[in-house]
Amino acid sequence: MNKMKTLLVLAIFFGVIFSARAEVTIEDLLEKIQQNMDLTTDVSARVTFTQQKVGQGTKTIDSVYYRRDHDDSFLIVMVAPENEKGNGYLRVGDNFWMYRINTRTFQHINRDENIGGTDAKGSNFEKRKLPELYEGVKDASGKEVVAEVMLGKVPVYQFEVKAKVNDVDYPKKTYWITKDNYLPLKEQNFSSSNTLMLTAYFRKYITMNGKFVPVEHLYIDEFEKGNKTVVEISDIKTDRLSDDIFTKAYLENLSK
Repeated sequence: MNKMKTLLVLAIFFGVIFSARAEVTIEDLLEKIQQNMDLTTDVSARVTFTQQKVGQGTKTIDSVYYRRDHDDSFLIVMVAPENEKGNGYLRVGDNFWMYRINTRTFQHINRDENIGGTDAKGSNFEKRKLPELYEGVKDASGKEVVAEVMLGKVPVYQFEVKAKVNDVDYPKKTYWITKDNYLPLKEQNFSSSNTLMLTAYFRKYITMNGKFVPVEHLYIDEFEKGNKTVVEISDIKTDRLSDDIFTKAYLENLSK
């Protein structure tokens, strides 16, 4: 009888564990990523792009970055080298523009635009909207697959998503996110034909007002082998930003 009770308790115990694991959905994980990384304050920072291109050597671009999540706005202004100085990228709501100082013109662009010709995309600097943009990929049985694996020495969830809308940087992605605080550590980006285009590593996070900010990114071009970009964010401030910053006029005035 005692043996039967023990087996029953164990069955219930493991049943609860398996049930809890089954409750982890990709939608939940995307929501948790967004909740952990949405900023509650305005932010300004310095951003350095170090790009390595095969046959062209290394190029470094310094910029100033402003971001405000409550109205989905950000601004990147290049400050060096001289041939990039004054160029910029402005996003307000659903509108995203690239500004070129030599022609003093704005061009409407999409999330998949490369910043300064590097491997970093505009989408890497905006408020993450993963639950709105992506949904979980299902297997042949119609079930989502969330694997619990190790990325190096870190336990992570691994899962695949596909785009729900057209305006995304890539239509298919695979994520590796930490199990304890749901932070993306690795991201593979695929074309619609399942060609691996870019691998991203988020190598360092800091916390600001209870939120997580990735301050060191590595982007590896998987299509043109040997090309890669390191993004480093520093000198972060959380002072309230003027509404004027997130306007075309502000960006134009910087170049006068």
